[in-house]
Amino acid sequence: MAKNIKKKIFYWSPFLVPIATPKAVINSAYALKKFSKQYDCYILNFFGEFNIFKKLIINKKIFLINYFNFNILKFLPSYGLFKSRFSFLLIFFLSFFPLKNLLKKEKPEYLIIHLITSLPLILLLIFSFKTKFILRISGMPRLGFFRKILWKYSLQKIYYVTCPTKSTAKYLKSLNIVNSDKIKILYDPVIDSEEINKKIKKSKSNLLPKEYFLAAGRLTYQKNFIFLCKSFMKVLQRSPKLKLIIAGEGEDEINIRNFIKEKQLQENIYLIGYIENIYPIIKRARAFILSSLWEDPGFVLLESAYCKTPVISSDCKTGPREILKNNFNAFVFQSNNTQSFERTFNSFLSCKQVKKIVKNNFNVSKKFSLKYHYVKISKILQNDYPKKA
Repeated sequence: MAKNIKKKIFYWSPFLVPIATPKAVINSAYALKKFSKQYDCYILNFFGEFNIFKKLIINKKIFLINYFNFNILKFLPSYGLFKSRFSFLLIFFLSFFPLKNLLKKEKPEYLIIHLITSLPLILLLIFSFKTKFILRISGMPRLGFFRKILWKYSLQKIYYVTCPTKSTAKYLKSLNIVNSDKIKILYDPVIDSEEINKKIKKSKSNLLPKEYFLAAGRLTYQKNFIFLCKSFMKVLQRSPKLKLIIAGEGEDEINIRNFIKEKQLQENIYLIGYIENIYPIIKRARAFILSSLWEDPGFVLLESAYCKTPVISSDCKTGPREILKNNFNAFVFQSNNTQSFERTFNSFLSCKQVKKIVKNNFNVSKKFSLKYHYVKISKILQNDYPKKA
């Protein structure tokens, strides 16, 4: 009897800073490995970007394909619009022929594209491959003139396009640049319960306040941390002993630090930088606060839900607006509205149903588990979806 040959799946997701998407890539590959024997999953580590997750990837027994033997990215600028664009262009040109040749040689069954999507899409447009290309949209896409033209023609050859939320899928369908039957909703595999439970038990920093509120994410315009600091300053007028911790790094760090210093908030608002294991800090927090202008869906939001930490969130597009319902599974305020934030924050402080709301949010987080992701992505890979999504 012939031995079953596993299908190869390649994941393409180069990144400059450790945002949430690489974790989704690792968890997606792990979900397929854990729940199925049909696939061998490979993460393309061309520039050493996944080296920081190497121990995790080895523990999960996922394959890495290393092209360059050293980490080029540590020499490239990561922050700033023009500097990061330069890095993306360099990655594009350095990867063009290596990626094309690798796909021609290895002939994987699928290439799942997460970040710097323009390169594989241009390759798909120019060349013929036996590989099925799947575009995995990681957030609400911003379609400038060039990207819209590229997507319009390259997506004619795409196998599927997956979206992390219903809102993103609806938006993509409205553009009429890809057959709507090819657009599928695929929730991110945010929740690896075994890993999270293990990390929660690891040592916690003794430098943190005994009681605090937590915000976390890249220190960028999207996350709206200056707004959060201004709004929290208003709350402190009534409750001067409250503490806010902001975990993350990014180009807005100097502006945030200057604001904290200018307003003399050093005893109430702390920047603690990027934290590799954020789960114990989430678990201990009195509540997690998300102030973003947009999320799709918001990984740390879901991780907080799983950790049974109350969530105070903006109603921003697309994830929070779709996932959260005020006073049912979270405390929701109007995005970028300080007065609404104050009302919602005070509502949380006085609420007697917090445990019930937290339980509801924990149940919502289950839709973003490894198992749920596996069930959905396996249907996509097997082309086992009904005609109407």
